[in-house]
Amino acid sequence: MPNADGTFRSERLEAAFSGSGDWAAYLIRLGARPVGFAFVRALSEPTRVLNSFFVVRGARRSGIGLRAVRHVVARHPGQWTVAFQDDNPAAVRFWRRVGDALAPGEWKEERRPVPERPDLAPDVWISFRYPGS
Repeated sequence: MPNADGTFRSERLEAAFSGSGDWAAYLIRLGARPVGFAFVRALSEPTRVLNSFFVVRGARRSGIGLRAVRHVVARHPGQWTVAFQDDNPAAVRFWRRVGDALAPGEWKEERRPVPERPDLAPDVWISFRYPGS
């Protein structure tokens, strides 16, 4: 939900563009058109986190999302993790497909409680190494 002034939370956006060496921001394009973004955090940690990922509805199911994830993780090889919610069936299918494509037979899935939000369903996290072992 938006804030009272109509804006949305912007901490991730601000962090991604802060110039911190621990974050990276990517604009996803289809031809000349911007169609999404990816924010990565924890680049200095043993496990990188694909913190935010979005592709506009009109570009989904074109393969652009998988190509974008592959590009992002290839730029930062190593251990990766990404969270999504069970109540988003399209996200569940997409992220499992990412696991199968980038780390066939070697990715893991687990549910973790949302910190400080016991009222929410646990997040689903997938973890994989890219490139694989």
